[in-house]
Amino acid sequence: MQLNRTVLATTIALSLGLLTACGGSDSSDSPATTEPTNSAPTDISLSDSTVDENTAGATVGTLSATDSDAGDSHTFSLTSDQFVIDGTTLKLADGVVLDADAAESTEFTLAITATDGDGATFTKDVTVTVNDIMDRYVFDSKLNDGESSVTYTGQNARHILIAELNQYISSTLEAEIDSNELTTKDEVLAKLNYFYNPDEDTQYPDIAITFIDNSKDGLISELTGYKNLTDKVAGNDATGQHEDWNNGAFAGWGAKGSTTPSALIDMLFDRLADNAVAKINGEVRQDVRGNDISKVYIDENGVDLAQLIQKFLLMSITYSQSADDYFGVDTEGKGLTTDNINPAKDGAAYTNLEHQFDEGFGYFGAARNYLEYSDVEIAGRVTEDEGRADWNGSHDTDGDGKIDLRSEYNFGQSVNAAKRDLGTADNAMPTDYTMQAMEAFIAGRKIINDNVGSALTEAQMTELETYAMAGVKAWENAIVATVIHYINDVSADLAPLATGGDSADFNYENLAKHYSEMKGFALGLQFSEYAVISDEDFETVHELFATQPELTGDVDGYIEDLTEARDILQASYELDADNVANW
Repeated sequence: MQLNRTVLATTIALSLGLLTACGGSDSSDSPATTEPTNSAPTDISLSDSTVDENTAGATVGTLSATDSDAGDSHTFSLTSDQFVIDGTTLKLADGVVLDADAAESTEFTLAITATDGDGATFTKDVTVTVNDIMDRYVFDSKLNDGESSVTYTGQNARHILIAELNQYISSTLEAEIDSNELTTKDEVLAKLNYFYNPDEDTQYPDIAITFIDNSKDGLISELTGYKNLTDKVAGNDATGQHEDWNNGAFAGWGAKGSTTPSALIDMLFDRLADNAVAKINGEVRQDVRGNDISKVYIDENGVDLAQLIQKFLLMSITYSQSADDYFGVDTEGKGLTTDNINPAKDGAAYTNLEHQFDEGFGYFGAARNYLEYSDVEIAGRVTEDEGRADWNGSHDTDGDGKIDLRSEYNFGQSVNAAKRDLGTADNAMPTDYTMQAMEAFIAGRKIINDNVGSALTEAQMTELETYAMAGVKAWENAIVATVIHYINDVSADLAPLATGGDSADFNYENLAKHYSEMKGFALGLQFSEYAVISDEDFETVHELFATQPELTGDVDGYIEDLTEARDILQASYELDADNVANW
């Protein structure tokens, strides 16, 4: 830059006749040439000085410097644990997520230095403000001062019952058989029903929370009064549901109407109990390929009963109750048609409409500060290199040293949504089902809370329905993506048995697990009145899946069937081809 200024000064002098062409002239009449001096920058500007909370990698703004030296270039630097500068862009440092709700201050003062091409510097304090956006499912009561209007402990309890039942089937059941605690089929069925349909007086009060180690509550009964699973299975709580699931509407397992959701669960329990009796009697069961089966919950026909039971319960209870009941609009006095003027009951801090919406949200399973988690954290896949260790699936947000299962834990399909988002993060068309669902549920709940004490107008009701449908749509898409994920897994599991494969590479337990998750989740897509997939396509998908995988016959043909089912889902939900192929 100094050389350019010297040449420019010389050119100007020649044009004015200030220099002669006489080489070596030492005339005292010639004026001395003045070298230009460099000026330091005099100011720093930032195009935007705000950043939204809970947004990893967020850009704050673009930096620029004021400098009297025309054409000078500048570099920028700062010392900060939270922010970095990339070229002229100020942004959050890798791995940093700012939470306005938890921070002592929402303003950060950063000493930023601009350095010009000659090394001259200027430093200025720049203030960055963290935007406290509405990203938590938290709403104060408009009826009782100082209280929250949010409560859905019944939904928490059923999530816990499903988790405890799954843990019992996948680990404790076998141990109790080995210790001779269980000796008959009736005793096995009684233990399964201890979680599925506990006695209100003699069993429910003592059901312990064991699936996590640091629950704030030791017993489910400490969260809420009596709850069971059987009463909320699709068809058993028929009011508000768009089909009569106990009277011919249930499809996907044999001919349509040949069974019911509850009857299917009973049948799966019965199969599991038969496996337990075989183990009690010292029998060694074998799979269809003649290999010994070591786990009591693995069937002989390629089905993992622990996975199939758990996934079908999540769909026939949690998804069904939300998408076909609490977020429904077709039954007066149920779901979104309920009252928003008066307390739901004497002394309640919430209206009936607030509570109905909360119950629908509660079955989604998300922690109330779900948007403050990364997808890695929601999915429970935190490593040393990615995610925060104390946010791995749950977080002690209130700092009491325990996990409050009412608000600080991510259950069920809220976790699957994050897993599927992770699976597309590096693709050209990444999904964001977590954000879409949570933002919709928060926005819908805000409409209700803002208008407590008055009936919603037609426009407000339309807006509320739109948000509810958007939340359920994101939830449904996450389920479909999960089904596709397991279609891909099952196809890969079967490859060793297909033409050109090496059967020595076949893993029976993996196949059974993946098939059962695929089938269990897919069965539940029928339980939403907002469902995108047509009844015809739904039934075709399940005809292609069958009720067990093909392991000894036309494996190539079955893999083709799975591909056809995947194509139907992709077309029905207009999913990106790369995402579908790589989930």
